[in-house]
Amino acid sequence: MEIAIKLSQFLLSLSLLIILHELGHFIPAKLFKTRVEKFYLFFDVKYSLLKKKIGETEYGIGWLPLGGYVKISGMIDESMDTEQMALPPQPWEFRSKPAWQRLIIMLGGVTVNFILAFIIYIGMAFFYGDLYLDNSELKDGIAVNSDFGKGLGFKTGDKIISIDGESNLHFHEIPNKILFSKQVIIARNGQEMTLKMPTDLIDKLLDTKKHSFIEWREPFMVGMVSDSSANKEVLKPKDVVRSINGIETKYADQVVDIAQANKGKALKAIVLRDEKEIPVTIKVNSAGKLGVYAASLGVESLEKLGVYKFNKQEYGFFESFPVGIEKGKNQLIGYGKQLKAIFNPSTGAYKGVGGFKAIFDIFPKSWSWEIFWNITALLSIMLGVMNLLPIPALDGGHVMFLLYEMISGRKPSDKFMEYAQMVGFVLLISLLVFANGNDIYKAIFHK
Repeated sequence: MEIAIKLSQFLLSLSLLIILHELGHFIPAKLFKTRVEKFYLFFDVKYSLLKKKIGETEYGIGWLPLGGYVKISGMIDESMDTEQMALPPQPWEFRSKPAWQRLIIMLGGVTVNFILAFIIYIGMAFFYGDLYLDNSELKDGIAVNSDFGKGLGFKTGDKIISIDGESNLHFHEIPNKILFSKQVIIARNGQEMTLKMPTDLIDKLLDTKKHSFIEWREPFMVGMVSDSSANKEVLKPKDVVRSINGIETKYADQVVDIAQANKGKALKAIVLRDEKEIPVTIKVNSAGKLGVYAASLGVESLEKLGVYKFNKQEYGFFESFPVGIEKGKNQLIGYGKQLKAIFNPSTGAYKGVGGFKAIFDIFPKSWSWEIFWNITALLSIMLGVMNLLPIPALDGGHVMFLLYEMISGRKPSDKFMEYAQMVGFVLLISLLVFANGNDIYKAIFHK
């Protein structure tokens, strides 16, 4: 059932993005009286799952879910219809239209992608608002539980002051900003320190197989008690450890440290259970463990215990517009940084490039419209940016040649465009193989 829910979200998001992207080409083509022969969701290699011809256009659904397309008459595209191109140009063909009209048709898809993303962010601001934790709320600093985070120089209790000179951060922004940063200023024991981030930071993080290296500190709440634990009859799920041997344990890392320092001992503790403080005697095993699995408290419980105060910001209809536009702009800039890192071999970010499985994996196992729309907006930005790359066979490649034509006054020959399209197609297949090959490699070796 979980797989079905993930797959449903994946296919719905992908279909929505493909159809709207292709509509971005279709609508200006029709406005400029350019014939559109096909409009397909997914590719119809050899045969179609569904198809119906309305007017001059065949609408259909292909069987190969690797994208979609509109086939515009008189255009060198992925169909490589050289027979049509060998005939004299017709008034309804793409190649017969002025360069400015062809440019608008080619930019239509990515324009829709960007507009869609901004509309989604505006809608999310209006319907869901914002829930965030200001970095200033972490008065006792961050939690660093991974060797990767410690290797970068961070320690539990550090306070993040700024990242590349940027302060006033929301906590959820911090890990991602660190990944693309050069230096982070922290406060440790009242002293400010500067941590230099390595160029291959992303590569090192990918090698750890974990993406969480900085977290907020929170109390130790029992999630599950092991059957072999000496505390099986003492501790219960959802118990929150408030103190041990008279020492306040506000955070889970303090409980861990005390347990490690008292291997094999019995300790007096106070736990919060059903909103009542209860004294118990807990036993620490020879490995310095309590024999329980810790769990996260969640936003509501953290606020109830007075650990943090989260900000819930709601927006009116008109207020949602600048907020959504700002979010879209930040996502666009952020993805641009990611793309720059991917094309810089020294960062090792290319190792994290994923294909369809990577996209499938980011959807949750339970249905959430808020998460669905957030992912769809991000994918729309990614699709728009990727299509703008100046690679023949992508929209950006066509735009590049159209701009050359408009500036120089010389139109590239159809034969040149055919060769360029073939080169671009080979590059795209290579990128597709690389991205999905990365998925396969990670599935086998990064379990």
